[in-house]
Amino acid sequence: MPWSLADYLLPLADDDRVAVQFEDEQWTWREYVATCGARAAWLRSVRRNGPFHVGVLLDNIPEFTFLLGAAALSGAVIVGLNTTRRGAELVRDIERTDCQLVVTERKYASVFDGLSLPFASDRILLADDPAYATAVTPFAGAPAVVDEGIDEATLFMLIFTSGTSGDPKAVRMTHRKIVPWGPNPCVFMSRDDIAYLSMPIFHSACMIQGWGAVVSSGARMVLKRKFSASGFLPDVRTYGVTYFHYVGKPLAYILATPEQPDDADNPLKLAIGNEAAPLDIPRFGERFGCHVSDGFGSTETGITVGRTPDTPAGSIGRLPDGGAILDPASGEPVAAARFDDDGHLLNFDEAVGELVNTAGAGLFEGYYADEDANAERMRGGMYWSGDLAYQDEQGFVYFAGRSIEWIRVGGENLGAAPIERIVARAPGVALVAAYAVPDVSVGDQIMVALQLADGATFDPDALAAFLRDQPDLGTVWTPRYVRVSEQMPATETNKVLKRVMAREAWETSDPVWVRDGDRYRPLDDGDRTALREQLAAHGRAHLVEAVRAP
Repeated sequence: MPWSLADYLLPLADDDRVAVQFEDEQWTWREYVATCGARAAWLRSVRRNGPFHVGVLLDNIPEFTFLLGAAALSGAVIVGLNTTRRGAELVRDIERTDCQLVVTERKYASVFDGLSLPFASDRILLADDPAYATAVTPFAGAPAVVDEGIDEATLFMLIFTSGTSGDPKAVRMTHRKIVPWGPNPCVFMSRDDIAYLSMPIFHSACMIQGWGAVVSSGARMVLKRKFSASGFLPDVRTYGVTYFHYVGKPLAYILATPEQPDDADNPLKLAIGNEAAPLDIPRFGERFGCHVSDGFGSTETGITVGRTPDTPAGSIGRLPDGGAILDPASGEPVAAARFDDDGHLLNFDEAVGELVNTAGAGLFEGYYADEDANAERMRGGMYWSGDLAYQDEQGFVYFAGRSIEWIRVGGENLGAAPIERIVARAPGVALVAAYAVPDVSVGDQIMVALQLADGATFDPDALAAFLRDQPDLGTVWTPRYVRVSEQMPATETNKVLKRVMAREAWETSDPVWVRDGDRYRPLDDGDRTALREQLAAHGRAHLVEAVRAP
């Protein structure tokens, strides 16, 4: 039977339990559904010809969730604009997703100054400006009704990620992808739960395991503009939080706060997310008295890997049905991983391959208006993730890094190409390559290799100043490491061998600089030793073996 997100939302219209908590404000489900109905009526009134796409560049504030509910009712498509994007890259995101207007807030208004957008400036609306209230207020009291023709296959949202080419792609998110368990009850949340949503709503993880899970279960959402490690436990206690969603490093950040004897005295039951450092998962559960459910996947959700109770440290779990690790060149299965007595991977080139869903696309529904990228992701009827992994003889999978054009920093996928384009503008730079190297606790850090023009010398202070002045350099895009090479390794067709440099990381005879505050300083032997020790302490030593040639 056809269904949509509205089938979860509308039955809550007479529910007087709290739905949304934000700082000192709260809305009941009755009030929330009514507000979503009003926003839906407003959206219908401002719709123009063409795709009904609404860009949203907001922190986790209530208005974001009102617009999500409005889209569920009106058929509008929410385009989740990344708050770290700037300049031409932000314009590109807006243009390629056919946005008719953008809703943002005053703190981000200046990022649009001087930009050439595909619509007039009056189509950039500030949610915290009196003019916005003036625009939406006349629609208060409009009935919360769903437009005809909306069902589980209707496009609901476009969420950006990075593909193997390095350029951001807009992933199609239908109603069924936001709530992948369909008309059945939420599988990991009940109506009595209180969910803490501090990860960006413009990311798919928070949409599926956050907003979508809350709406489908009728639970309560506690919204936080930004994640704060020091504010986490006080918020859990203040709001009675039972459910915490995370992506990437938050567990590590929280564990780094001073430990107190009563940390486990809190209502938290479940922390659910992906890509936490292996050692942080049990540590967090023990310290805060909750269960941690950590998985592995991506915005495309073509293949996911989950841990089982017997998963060894460092592994991301077992392959799902149809999952395989294949050689991206031959399409054949790779060899089982072999290790020495210290657990070091001995056969990197034979064992490391790409995670593939041989059964098909999984929940991947394609990129918006990018058939070339769709064809690259779906080859031979199989979904190729772009993630590298290896598998031991017992069938446990170990993440070996992302395909070279993907870099994941702080739970966010970044593309190498935009970073390269910006750094290449620096004076004296002849060639630049950006790639991922392991972060000491979870995810990646950005490393760039530079080849200088003839006669040029490397000035670390000048590079740091240049990067600070680039308006289109996203806030998390600044490279952590800079390698200066006389000659980058390349193929016979002059393609730079990023894989070689990524495997070498900072273990190279070329000079390497590391970012220290707002400047770069030389990376010395002491730094390299500290990096090895920190990786080992966080259970990520195997990633060094995946990066460095064995």
